[in-house]
Amino acid sequence: MSTNPPDFPVLNLGPRTGPDGRRIRYGGCICGAVRFEVRGSPIVVGICHCLECRKATGADAMPYADWHAKNFSVTGLIRTFVGRSFCPECGTRLFNLNRDRVSVMLGSLDDAPGDLHPVREGWILRREPWRVPVRGALQFERDVQ
Repeated sequence: MSTNPPDFPVLNLGPRTGPDGRRIRYGGCICGAVRFEVRGSPIVVGICHCLECRKATGADAMPYADWHAKNFSVTGLIRTFVGRSFCPECGTRLFNLNRDRVSVMLGSLDDAPGDLHPVREGWILRREPWRVPVRGALQFERDVQ
């Protein structure tokens, strides 16, 4: 018998627009204890190849999108380590939230594949040689400008 809940992982794919006509994107952790939504278009979409993002994600890079914090809401208990928020139940990394802005890890969004396309890549000096640069995205040796 499976120990996973019946709707594992937890997804919410609608509604895609709010009453004001702005796009709504939903996301959360794999166990469903933390859910969030972002409204409107992101400020920027990018990929970071820095060592900190690699370590924090356990992957070769971290795709993300930034929104103004006022367009973000979250339910459920989160824990934060060095600015990076995660679900304390299942450990899923979700977002980095500060007063003005939230950086959402694209893998924590429910709709995949999504319609967000990176426009910049940072720390490309740490990009794996087998990873191809995103066509049309600005390329930065270190931090993005």
